Amino acid sequence: MIFLYTAAALTTDNQVLSHPASVDTIPTSANVEDHVSMGCTAALKARAILDNVERILALELMAAAQGIDFRKQVIGAQARLGQGTGAAYRLVRGLVPFIDADTVMYPYMEAVYRVVTDGSLVAAVNGAMEAVANPS
Repeated sequence: MIFLYTAAALTTDNQVLSHPASVDTIPTSANVEDHVSMGCTAALKARAILDNVERILALELMAAAQGIDFRKQVIGAQARLGQGTGAAYRLVRGLVPFIDADTVMYPYMEAVYRVVTDGSLVAAVNGAMEAVANPS
């Protein structure tokens, strides 16, 4: 459940951050100038939203890996993943073990967040898909 709470909180934060920066402009110079660029504020908000989305993706990847393992327990060896999904699963499972008891999740969340942000996840999936498209 901690994934759900964390993702919901990050999503709510994104809703607040998506409020247009332009509505916050106020007159300056004794009301002589009524236009103030809010570009910097908008960019900072966009960067915060992107960070939240990357964290949500990390949580979703962890939850998906856990779900895949539960499915494997039910249907056994018949459980198969696609090439790209399999690559993402293996990368996540290389960082996060199957969770079968209460544990501190933060280190795992940060590890998966790093592979989302540094491009490792995309590289792993693209590499797997390229191998399928161009077999040697």
